Amino acid sequence: MSYIHFDKTQLVNLNYSLEREIIRTNRSGTYTSTTIIGCNTRKYHGLLVVPQPQIDTQNHVFLSTVHETVIQHGASFNLGISKFPGNYSPRGHKYLEDFDSEPIPKLTYRVGGVVLQKELILDTNRDRVMIRYTLLEAHSPTKIRIQPFLAFRGYHSLMKANDEINKTAEKVPNGLKFQLYPQYDPLFLQLSKKNTFSSSPDWYYNIEYIQERERGYDYQEDLFVPGYFEFDITKGESVIFSAGLTEADPKTRQNAFEKEIARRIPRNNFENCLKNAAGQFIRRRNGEVRIIAGYPWFGWWGRDTFIAAPGLTLTMGDKETFLEIMDTMSKDLKGPLFPNIGSGDYTNMTSMDAPLWFFWSLQQYIFFTGDKKTVKSRYLDKLRGIIEGYKAGTEFNIHMLENGLIWGGQDGIALTWMDAITPDGPVTPRKGCPVEIQALWYNALCFYHELSGDKDYLTLAGKVKESFDREFWSWDYGYLADVVDGEEKDWSIRPNMVFATSLPYTMLSEEKNDQILEIAKSKLLTPRGLRSLSPDDPGYKGYYFGNQISRDNAYHNGTVWAWPLGHFVEGYMKLHGKASKHFIQKIIKSFDGVMTQYGVGTVAEIYDGDAPHRPKGSISQAWSIAELLRMMDLVNKT
Repeated sequence: MSYIHFDKTQLVNLNYSLEREIIRTNRSGTYTSTTIIGCNTRKYHGLLVVPQPQIDTQNHVFLSTVHETVIQHGASFNLGISKFPGNYSPRGHKYLEDFDSEPIPKLTYRVGGVVLQKELILDTNRDRVMIRYTLLEAHSPTKIRIQPFLAFRGYHSLMKANDEINKTAEKVPNGLKFQLYPQYDPLFLQLSKKNTFSSSPDWYYNIEYIQERERGYDYQEDLFVPGYFEFDITKGESVIFSAGLTEADPKTRQNAFEKEIARRIPRNNFENCLKNAAGQFIRRRNGEVRIIAGYPWFGWWGRDTFIAAPGLTLTMGDKETFLEIMDTMSKDLKGPLFPNIGSGDYTNMTSMDAPLWFFWSLQQYIFFTGDKKTVKSRYLDKLRGIIEGYKAGTEFNIHMLENGLIWGGQDGIALTWMDAITPDGPVTPRKGCPVEIQALWYNALCFYHELSGDKDYLTLAGKVKESFDREFWSWDYGYLADVVDGEEKDWSIRPNMVFATSLPYTMLSEEKNDQILEIAKSKLLTPRGLRSLSPDDPGYKGYYFGNQISRDNAYHNGTVWAWPLGHFVEGYMKLHGKASKHFIQKIIKSFDGVMTQYGVGTVAEIYDGDAPHRPKGSISQAWSIAELLRMMDLVNKT
């Protein structure tokens, strides 16, 4: 049995199987995602989801799903499954025998004496998904019928039946080309062997996505089914169905499929699952190399990029990709600020920490490679520009105070990573001097002095250190304030103070760091990461659920985040050295169980604050994966 495997009893139980999803991406930003039984539960699910830069910066769902039918002796057995109002139809999951993820997603169906295997893979460099059907057992002549469900819409929206679509199709080798709307690229549906296509264009109405319903969004969609492909298949034969934005050569599909399998890292253990997941966030398109913050609905984010880049690349010795990411991001620098969000119909700069994480990311590059020369030659001027911009003041009232600390804030805007906003405004405004910003600022000043030798920055760092200790530390509480704004201080216990213990340059004594980490350990640490707020706080919310407002109110008020765990671990290891190794290994090992939950073979964005800490948010998050890989590297080097 492989590392990730589901048996028949698990697959036929919809309460179990519909909560487990797969995500696969290629290097151009295309992805395929659905549940382990092939029933879509999100508007973001689809077998072929592709960027359409000629339309916007979103991904777009081309092929939502396919329904396969096994035909023997005139009897038909539909293997597909979709949710309609009041029922699931067809209920093809009842024929499932098992799901295996090694080396690619593989479903096995049994219909009487027929055993059919279905494997799914993306073309690494092309916007194309391939599905291979292999008839393992059959005692009579067998046919397979494939019904494609087409969407042609942005992944944040839903398709509704309309008269504007182009229902006609153009013949291509062993298949057809569809282009429902003129602004879209055409979709090529082809098979590796000769087949017949029966045209019966029709809408399938009110297909439901249960996850969207739970999240308070529109959840019913109409999908267009143009007809179905049908072909004979014999025992031992494999036939490949291909869906892509360029025409494929049917004769090369079998070879292309095998070549793609050979590229894959086996998902045969926890570490290899993390490595596979890490590669899925790197997107190369139009000469740019970016990190997608999370799947299925995130685009690229400045803050997330700098936090995730070291773990996703440097832990595996890939310094070239790291530098390509930094070079791409450097082009987006405007004054001292990087874009906060770079996906959707707009780009905004509302991140006071992203530029400071840029310093940390480059420090990690030097830590892993020893190559300080490249950092100085490529980025020194940009680093100086960020520091000087913060000193002088920039957008959103981000500026340096007389005491050297960084202040920022503007009504209606959240500038730190705790950035949830409801109609009432930011849930955690953190207006003033947030604790992690000061830790990152001090680290940036010291690092710039290390690179440049300019003592003025070291002098300023000393001033920051003195002010930080005076303004943020309390011997009475035994930890740091979360935000200081003049005489007002927020003593909420949050993970933000942990960064003051973990960064390459830190300001506090070992005694104070120890107290901070012990508070974090007792109040925030869970088997899935750090809570965003102590359970003792009146504002604590232990469960992340409901509509967007409900979820946003919980997002940073108790919800567990995996990524800050990397900094807790680093701070803890700095303090305790080899004596901490067993404790840290136990923390990492606790994530082994998530590999068969939620996003199968990957790590979620967030988890409930209360036990059993159920996974929530995006099914696969870049910085969650990145920091786990970095934690493993830290332990291995200890």
